[in-house]
Amino acid sequence: MNTTAWKITESLDLYQVAAWGKGYFAINNKGHVVVRPGIDAAREIDLYDVVQGLRARDLHTPVVIRFSDILAHRLRHLADAFSTAIAENDYKNRYAAVFPIKVNQQRLVVEEVYRYGKEFGFGLEVGSKPELLAVMSITEDAPDRIVVCNGFKDDSYIEAVILATKLGRTIIPVVENFEEIHLILKHAKNYAVRPKIGVRVKLASEGAGRWRESAGEKSKFGLFISEILDLHALLKEHDMLDCLQLVHCHPGSQLHDIRRVKDAINELAHVYSELKLMGAGLQYIDIGGGLGVDYDGSGTNFESSMNYTLNEYASDVVYRIKSVCDARNVPHPMIVSESGRAIAAHHSLLVFDILGSSKLDQFKVAGRIEEDYHGDDAVPQPVRDLFDSFRSVNERRVVECYHDALQAREQALQMFNLGLLSLEFRGLAERLYWATCTKIRDYCRKLDKLPEELENLECTLSDIYFCNFSVFQSLPDSWAIGQLFPIMPIQRLDERPERNAVLADITCDSDGKIDRFVHPRVTKRTLEVHDLRAGEPYYLAAFLVGAYQETLGDLHNLFGDTHVVHIRLHDEGGWWIEEIVKGDTANKVLEYMEYDTDELYPSLARDCERAVREGRMSLTEAQAVKRFYENELNGYAYLESS
Repeated sequence: MNTTAWKITESLDLYQVAAWGKGYFAINNKGHVVVRPGIDAAREIDLYDVVQGLRARDLHTPVVIRFSDILAHRLRHLADAFSTAIAENDYKNRYAAVFPIKVNQQRLVVEEVYRYGKEFGFGLEVGSKPELLAVMSITEDAPDRIVVCNGFKDDSYIEAVILATKLGRTIIPVVENFEEIHLILKHAKNYAVRPKIGVRVKLASEGAGRWRESAGEKSKFGLFISEILDLHALLKEHDMLDCLQLVHCHPGSQLHDIRRVKDAINELAHVYSELKLMGAGLQYIDIGGGLGVDYDGSGTNFESSMNYTLNEYASDVVYRIKSVCDARNVPHPMIVSESGRAIAAHHSLLVFDILGSSKLDQFKVAGRIEEDYHGDDAVPQPVRDLFDSFRSVNERRVVECYHDALQAREQALQMFNLGLLSLEFRGLAERLYWATCTKIRDYCRKLDKLPEELENLECTLSDIYFCNFSVFQSLPDSWAIGQLFPIMPIQRLDERPERNAVLADITCDSDGKIDRFVHPRVTKRTLEVHDLRAGEPYYLAAFLVGAYQETLGDLHNLFGDTHVVHIRLHDEGGWWIEEIVKGDTANKVLEYMEYDTDELYPSLARDCERAVREGRMSLTEAQAVKRFYENELNGYAYLESS
């Protein structure tokens, strides 16, 4: 073991905390991750202390922890960035964000965003009728706050929008396909309402990143310019041209290249100006979503990063809209954005415990036949070659010995498959091969330059750490689209991490793993972790998971929702729990799959009584089985450490 002193600053650098954490996360002198909701070092929350406090309340990991104060800070940060850009550019209108609730539809999150956004006049965005019905109840008596309605709309969706308008909401249905305008006109006439109407423009500007196809002329939503002109003519015919109040675009999601943002905003601003000059009553320009999150902290044009800052984004948006409007001599519109990911990602993290590990460098050999083999049979040549390879490893021969070991192992496997090698010799060959690889790896760690043939050896010998969570439920984007999330231990960060590992979840699916980790220059294939200690829990956390992960999760292997806890800073220091949402029980996830949970226990009870009657089980044993089964049905769907 390396006994060199390990500093907190080295852990900060190793896990790139400052780069992706943006001031919200750090490490204290105990070696614990701390959360700084207001990016103020004087007011922080010890994450390990929170997990221990939850454990004392019988809330075991895995658990999603939401920091409400970070959510509030993100909204203020967004408002301040646009406020500064508006002042610097002498822009003659204001800005408002609308939070797309699809990003995180959990009621507590939506209500918090709406509550914290009140002072900035921020609103909400919905993309379906059920989302609209939820938002109609949240936005009571708030006529100054916008509700933008996106997504395909049927007759009842449009009717709900018109009714919400009649109730006093500032609600804007965005026309996504031309047929929707006829529904709007029908219900506006039926209810004697002059609605505010928006239209999504199908931009020619291309998107960028994973969702590049969601923008441009082949995008799913939006009207071509010729269709917008037809819509303009139709509204003019119905004397409702003043009702066309918003133009909207969708430049993409998680835009990592600022050039794509500039192109989209410039094109949308020209559409706005032309329609305004043609007599439309436009008041708003909705630049859609796309504002990225720097998941890996590299600040680069990489899919999990972004090559611009929030201030740069706001400045470019304001400047380009103003420039186009001034050139055409039209009033500056109110700027609206749907920056859900940038609002929600930072405030949630997932903490999970490590259940155990599998190590390939666990195999120990002496390297001498008389000590490692105690049988009477002659040792086959491939196994003898592996002994030679192990003994021959030195700094100058690492590549040669590695090739020799590979060849000898392959020959041993071929002999086994032909029935010419016993299981005992195959096991010995296996131990010798991995022990040789471990010895080579240890020599390589001392080299200034790693030979190309051995570049993947560290990864090959990495541990598997078995983690108490489901990738499919809690980090679905990691599995589905290869999204990177910062992951690191939350404790022992004042110690050197001696192991490298990939993470496996507790599902039975081979895809249930994480083997890509954030790094500023390359994507790491292993994570630096500490040796597990007997009887001591070891926790990792995945950060920046507040956007999409909770709403996209599934029930693979019937692992349902985890516990969710809302944590707030205490005015006098420390933290307190604002809300607790208990995770799914086994009973509940079975109900999701249409099992009759009322019949599960009685079926088992009948089995127990039958076993007692037939003498296979005592009455005491039967009662114990029934109690166990009932407790497990009502218990957490995940594994619970004692």
